[in-house]
Amino acid sequence: MQKTIDGTYAKAPSASATWRDYYELTKPKVIMLLLLTALVGMCLATDGWVSWQILVAGLGGIGLLSSAAAVINHVVDRKIDSKMARTFNRPVTKGKISPKRALLFALLLGVAGYLCLELWVNRLTAVLTLLSLVGYAVIYTMYLKRATPQNIVIGGLAGAAPPLLGWTAVTGEIHSHALLLVLIVFTWTPPHFWALAIHRVKDYAKAEIPMLPVTHGVEFTKTSVLLYTLLLTIVCLLPFLTGMSGLIYLVGASLLNAGFMYYAWKLKFASNEATAMKTFGFSIVHLMVLFVVLLVDHYFKFSL
Repeated sequence: MQKTIDGTYAKAPSASATWRDYYELTKPKVIMLLLLTALVGMCLATDGWVSWQILVAGLGGIGLLSSAAAVINHVVDRKIDSKMARTFNRPVTKGKISPKRALLFALLLGVAGYLCLELWVNRLTAVLTLLSLVGYAVIYTMYLKRATPQNIVIGGLAGAAPPLLGWTAVTGEIHSHALLLVLIVFTWTPPHFWALAIHRVKDYAKAEIPMLPVTHGVEFTKTSVLLYTLLLTIVCLLPFLTGMSGLIYLVGASLLNAGFMYYAWKLKFASNEATAMKTFGFSIVHLMVLFVVLLVDHYFKFSL
């Protein structure tokens, strides 16, 4: 056993810790989805092709800083993670990597990511990405998550930033179209996460985290998922209505939104034990394919 940064004791780091354990700390699947939205933000910011320097340095810097935020999340949430079936086997929680080593890893990732953006992209993107790290790792993870059932709504803004970061990496300025992409991800986040929270409500209650299904009940949360999905359907029409995207996007977004509404409706009115996780799973597909459709539409745009 060894003393941790908060004065408590935990398992000493295991000699068997490998690069895979450090890789797991970065939440790679989440980071890949964030980088996809950042890539689309980059491409939509220009009529031509994004330069290789901006593409590599921009995605690299955004990815490194996002990974640093994920590592900090592992450290801060290690006690909570130990009480939840979904997270109890994470490297810091299991003692494979000490909190001190994890934080040093986060520092290295963060510094490398910031320098990458500062030196080879632009300062605006570097600062905004750093602020996103603070928003997720500090404001959301350390405070909002434990303070309010609206944690994921308020804290979701940090996770919605990558499309804007991709846009500013190319243009060096904030544009209304970039903010519209942020709005899509911001509106998508609550129904996405609350579907998971419904499935894991007992875990969150055990860990004393005030997620919406814990504080307001599962049925209230199901209604919230349905209403937010309806709101998302409206928000997803805005790129077409504002002339940002064309018919390819309109058709693709409409089909994806119909699918999400189907799952949200079923979750509320005809759910079984598997519906919440199926809704959660489809929400990931929804966002991923939606941004791919945005990309395809941008380069092969058709209009009425």
